[in-house]
Amino acid sequence: MNFPFSEKKVGSKLFLREFKENVGSEELVWHQDKEDRRVKVLESGGWKLQMDNELPILLEEDTIYNIPAYEFHRVIKGEGILKVLVEKK
Repeated sequence: MNFPFSEKKVGSKLFLREFKENVGSEELVWHQDKEDRRVKVLESGGWKLQMDNELPILLEEDTIYNIPAYEFHRVIKGEGILKVLVEKK
């Protein structure tokens, strides 16, 4: 499966993800993950997170977001890149 980001494993359950500025909005689809995730935003230029049945929220740098397993969500493209540290629980 092709993903709209590059990912590098930096710990046993820790991954560095980067969404490039040229990623197409159509690639950023609603999805759910098999495990709980804790996401720390390292760099964001106006990117947003939208959880199921909620309005999008701005992803703020140095902020941690918790995403429960099997809850639909998506990211919405901003300006520049989005760089996050993902802990898969």
